[in-house]
Amino acid sequence: MKTIYLLLLILLSSVVLTECKVDDRPNNLRFGLSSAPISLDPRFATDATSSRINRLLYRSLVDFDENLRPIPDLADWEQITPTHYRFNLNEDGRQFHNGSRLTAYDIEATYNFILAEKNASPHRGTLKLIKLIKVLNSNIIDFILKKPDTLFPGRLTVGILPISLINSKHPFNKKPVGSGQFEFVKWLQSSHLYLKRRRDERIIEFLEVKDPVVRVLKLARGEIDMLQNDLSPELVTWLNNRSDIKVAKKSGSNFAYLGFNLDNEITGQLLIRQAIAYAINREEIIQYILGNAARPANSFLFPTNHWAGYKGELDYSFNPDQARKLLKQAGFSLEQPLKLSYKTSNNPLRIRVATVIQQQLASVGIDMDLRTYDWGTFYGDIKAGHFQTYSLAWVGIKMPDIFHYVFHSDSIPPNGANRGRLKNIAIDNLIDAAGKAMSLETQAVFYQGLQIKLFEELPYVPLWYEDYILATRQQVEFYNLAADGNYDGLNQVTWYK
Repeated sequence: MKTIYLLLLILLSSVVLTECKVDDRPNNLRFGLSSAPISLDPRFATDATSSRINRLLYRSLVDFDENLRPIPDLADWEQITPTHYRFNLNEDGRQFHNGSRLTAYDIEATYNFILAEKNASPHRGTLKLIKLIKVLNSNIIDFILKKPDTLFPGRLTVGILPISLINSKHPFNKKPVGSGQFEFVKWLQSSHLYLKRRRDERIIEFLEVKDPVVRVLKLARGEIDMLQNDLSPELVTWLNNRSDIKVAKKSGSNFAYLGFNLDNEITGQLLIRQAIAYAINREEIIQYILGNAARPANSFLFPTNHWAGYKGELDYSFNPDQARKLLKQAGFSLEQPLKLSYKTSNNPLRIRVATVIQQQLASVGIDMDLRTYDWGTFYGDIKAGHFQTYSLAWVGIKMPDIFHYVFHSDSIPPNGANRGRLKNIAIDNLIDAAGKAMSLETQAVFYQGLQIKLFEELPYVPLWYEDYILATRQQVEFYNLAADGNYDGLNQVTWYK
């Protein structure tokens, strides 16, 4: 580890010293991204970068508070019956960037587009319970549901688009028009996006720089002013030692896990999954590989701030002796090791994490064949069930019905993300009961019981919640990191050149 860090430090220092600073550039704030947004149309955007930038461009009916309970954004609401919600638009945020006024007709058009099967919106699945949308007047809109859904307001987070442009088939994906605090200026070669902050007309530039070392170099040279996440601990350490750079960290909610194929004759055995859970030293990985930028996890939902999070103790603490004992019960030992395959992406940090897990499992008698792939191949294999074990992370989870999408027996791909092929009647019943509960308080009880049951069944080994890292030039101030990693801090950020 020290050798790697030293080589990286020499590389960074040599390149920085041989490059001149860029001082003759406009007074814009440059934000370095590891990946460019895929779509600026909120009806189709699903990747994290697109979703975070779309929050700046568009307003939605509903947002979430710090405990991830739904709160009004464009509108307040009332539940008239278990299947009837009425939304009353507020005055704030109702001017589109093209000058038109946002009304209930724009909301109706936005959601009707998503619900139309021919349009193939990826958000249609979570909104199919809508039976009817009815506009009462320009300020009031009703949603009638096919069945009761206590979580329904939290599903209405898609950015609202103008009905006139929807009808004219405007290309929102490349030329967005919303009512958010930022408006679109231009997008060059899909990797250099310019947005204007409406209150002061200052420009934010988003630049895609895929390689993390190059991204850090550009920050050090002043070619970009800030970057967020996707940095190795060595790069963070190097930046921390520079007087011209500020580094901040915030506890995040991105949930990393080790997944199993429960249809497999080996990983389908609970003893094997438990042995693997006990064999992984999460604290060691967090300290030495992740640079203490994570905290051990026990479930999808962050326990201290999510209203449905489980607050009790759920933990497979590092216990190699217990792991060996369980493996022996399953018929394996150091002399006759268990052989498994483990798939991950070819991201350098993910490979390092996987390599350490491989070493930890070897010490208890598990011979893990580590296989790395480009993202498309890796993700395709996971969705198709072509794996024994794999590691991934869920990003920005807010709604607790993620449990249905990931663990219910009717959510096996392509119907959902039950990639491990879990089929457990007790878990299905808890998920169904939570979905039918008529209050968030009652739902929380069911979801907390579900998290206990999932921990016992162990379709995933919970690993950690990853922190968010922000690195900026000294002249950038008042950017607040969000718990879900969004870019809302750009609404308040200040900078000078």
